[in-house]
Amino acid sequence: MKRTTTIALTALSAGVVLSAGLTPTFLTSTKQPAHVSAPAAARRASGVTTIVWAAGTISGNGLRQDMVNHFEKLHPTIHVKIVQEPSNTNTTRAQLVSEISGGATSPDVYMGDVIWPGQFGSLHLALPLSQHLSKSFFSRFAPGLVQGASYKGVVYGAPFFQDSGFLYYRKDLLAKAHLPVPRTWQQLMHDSLVLQHKHMVKYGFVWQGASYEGLTCDWMEYLTDAGGQVFNKAGKPVMNSPQAVKALTFMRSLITSGVTPKDVITMQEPQAMTAFNDGQAAFLRNWDYAWTNSQTKGQSKVIGKVGVVPLPTFAGHAGTGYATIGGWNLYVNPHSKHLAADLTFINWMTGVQGQTILATKASEIPTNAAVQRNPQIRKLNPVLSIVSKTHLIARPSQTPQYPAISLAIYSNINAALAGQVSVKQALQTANSQIAQAANKSGL
Repeated sequence: MKRTTTIALTALSAGVVLSAGLTPTFLTSTKQPAHVSAPAAARRASGVTTIVWAAGTISGNGLRQDMVNHFEKLHPTIHVKIVQEPSNTNTTRAQLVSEISGGATSPDVYMGDVIWPGQFGSLHLALPLSQHLSKSFFSRFAPGLVQGASYKGVVYGAPFFQDSGFLYYRKDLLAKAHLPVPRTWQQLMHDSLVLQHKHMVKYGFVWQGASYEGLTCDWMEYLTDAGGQVFNKAGKPVMNSPQAVKALTFMRSLITSGVTPKDVITMQEPQAMTAFNDGQAAFLRNWDYAWTNSQTKGQSKVIGKVGVVPLPTFAGHAGTGYATIGGWNLYVNPHSKHLAADLTFINWMTGVQGQTILATKASEIPTNAAVQRNPQIRKLNPVLSIVSKTHLIARPSQTPQYPAISLAIYSNINAALAGQVSVKQALQTANSQIAQAANKSGL
């Protein structure tokens, strides 16, 4: 993988100015004069400035440290200490809310979900980056990402990498059974049962069914594909619609048919990934990183046997299914004592060099538009060519009350998947709870 990254960086260097060579105009206001770059300011200080970066694991192949090593080589007066975030997004959010609201100055920079700007901006848990970084800095990002990282017109997050749901499949098993790659959810169920009945694989399809944010993401894909919505155009919750019933009934049928294991109701991304990597499942719904993960020695038993396509759609629909927009931003702790170093770090991580490493060492979707469009990088990252064929959808997260809205979704969907309540009861309860949360935010 390191060799791949080197090739990509070498190819880019001839035609693109790397972020290390950017002028200090990306800064608009720091504790230093605007005409002084953050690295220069740091050199005037005594010793080395250490900033703490709280980050979740990215692809599990040493990517974070590799990026930090490159950054520190170019900025020797800034040391970056990585602190591991919990794998559960909800746990990470709660931990950061507690720490930062209590006045903690560390972490200085943290990796956070794209759905956080509403809550974190309203509670002053993230630095308003658009007040400290120039407009030219934000022009590097692909369309729509800056808006998604904003709340009430203020940008709180620097888009780090995009996520999107994909269908990963065992191309060797399909070939052996003479089955096509499924284009519909019904075909996926059929193919799974065929492979299982032939004793070629233990599970048909694994995904994220635990009671947490990941289930909200999966749910949005089925719901939207079935023609449903969380809110209608008037802002009224409509989670108890016939379309929602269709979506949840199908999800439940994946479990009752045996295509999906019963313990999917406890599966998050790592558990689903492990089942697929161990060769136990024919199909997997997961994010961009799953491609690299499935091809990494020591982690996967299915290297060279995996294909990836857009998510399926329901029978009778044309094209592909829908994929929830995910991803992570880089946020700055408003209490940080190292603002100039923080902004220098963010500038490099979202610049061409940092994003090239991100896109080639791991199969993440870079947020930097120049890197996204680079044809050489597209050859090395198969998900980049697929995401353009996918219908992307957003979660209803542009409100400080989104955590409560999402909780209403995933807790009730999980209860229905577990068979604890009926499909209709789960959706009715979810709709009522969403309405209560929305009323608090004035939606």
